[in-house]
Amino acid sequence: MQQRKSASGRPSGTDGSDFSYRMVVDSRYQKVASGKSRLSSLIFTQAVIQLIGTVCTVLSTSKEDPDRLAILAIAVGFVSLILGELGRRRSRVGFLKVYMVASSTTILLWIACVSKSNFMLEVIQDPSNWETKKLELLETALVLFGLLIQVFTIGTTTSLISNMSPPKRAS
Repeated sequence: MQQRKSASGRPSGTDGSDFSYRMVVDSRYQKVASGKSRLSSLIFTQAVIQLIGTVCTVLSTSKEDPDRLAILAIAVGFVSLILGELGRRRSRVGFLKVYMVASSTTILLWIACVSKSNFMLEVIQDPSNWETKKLELLETALVLFGLLIQVFTIGTTTSLISNMSPPKRAS
């Protein structure tokens, strides 16, 4: 073994001239960390939207028979949120893909629930009647906001999945 010279008090090779040989963290790992952080806030926002939608559904079902489509949307939504959070925390690409499909299905089910009722047409025809339809208007605004959040979620999740996957090697 070669002894280090302590003439300048610093071992050889640490004078800063070896910076080009040092390992650098690949930028995709930094992108994964920022993508996970963004996805965390998007999942939280979706959970709040889902919770408010559930409360609206429960309040509206107390008046009439339960809407099976809304109940299906609630169930699929909560399962998708669980899968999304597990996929984000454990870096599971499969869970994230299922999360994207399930959360998109949830939004489509909520859109179907809102569009099958005619309350928007009733409010447009008689604007003085909007006070009796406050809950339905809130639900419509919630679904539109959820659709906007879903667009950001799909972009973030797709970017996260592509950065999590190992890079393809050219042959």
